[in-house]
Amino acid sequence: MCKFSAWMSTLVIAASSVVACPATPMADTWPQRPVRLIVPTGAGATLDVSARLFAERLAERWKQPVVIENRPGADGLTAAAAFASSRDDHTLLFSFAAPVSVFPALHAKLPYDPRRDMVPISWVLDNYVLVAASSSLKVESLQELVKVARSQPGKLNYNASAGALPYVFGDFLKRTGLDMVLVSYREAKLAFQDLTEGRIHVMYLPLTAAVPLAKTGKVRLLAVTNGKRAPMTPEIPTAVEAGFPEFIYEAANGIFGPRDIPAERRDRIAADLRAVAAEPDLVSRLLAIGQPARGTTPAEFASALEEQRAKMEALVKALGKPQGQ
Repeated sequence: MCKFSAWMSTLVIAASSVVACPATPMADTWPQRPVRLIVPTGAGATLDVSARLFAERLAERWKQPVVIENRPGADGLTAAAAFASSRDDHTLLFSFAAPVSVFPALHAKLPYDPRRDMVPISWVLDNYVLVAASSSLKVESLQELVKVARSQPGKLNYNASAGALPYVFGDFLKRTGLDMVLVSYREAKLAFQDLTEGRIHVMYLPLTAAVPLAKTGKVRLLAVTNGKRAPMTPEIPTAVEAGFPEFIYEAANGIFGPRDIPAERRDRIAADLRAVAAEPDLVSRLLAIGQPARGTTPAEFASALEEQRAKMEALVKALGKPQGQ
């Protein structure tokens, strides 16, 4: 009996030791079910097409379906709010940066917290923006546009796409001392039509929308405002090259993770995105639709967003709400 009691005591102590010892951390096995990718545009839009190209390749890597959920509306606000409220660790946001880096400067109150609810994972696409002019204006460069506008104060009008663009272009007008009238539209396609017909003289818009307009022969592309020329239109100079060093804006499209995403998972997803963005076939397909691929670390993406947020706050403070907005 004594021997049995001693044996039981040894067994209990051994078992207690196993329980007391900290377990070895298990590797993150995410994803364990289909991943949802929320996109702030309708099906068939350029960003949606890009998201589907990424989704196909991510599904191959993750051995789980990656399903696109389109949530268009309110310039991306609808998608951002839906993403933030989902609180689902298998949902990601594939979006332009405005809901995170621009909207905080434009809206006193948002239905989400940009810093808390949207964790930057990777900047995956470059988005080029440019100045275009109606051919009826008969200008072929940004310098010529400035010269003509300066000679006719208050006579020329323009439209700038939503988000940061009205402020960025407004800052350009202020720096160059130009007086042009902002005309706003509820639908971008109406602005495009008026530009081709000469009812709008100038537009500041994404390159993917501008190139088809230029092919009509009724619109001239004057300058891109990114830091480098666009690969799909290498003949178009940057605004910096045209002599306007302050007229620069880098628009980003990236992937965001949910609040409280583990750092290990965030970094692993970012590494997968960088690998996908380097695949030659994907690179060529994205270039064909005007969306050059890029892959960054979470820290690089977060830094770019903070820089853009600070720039927007300064512009809104300096310019106020643009006329017509």
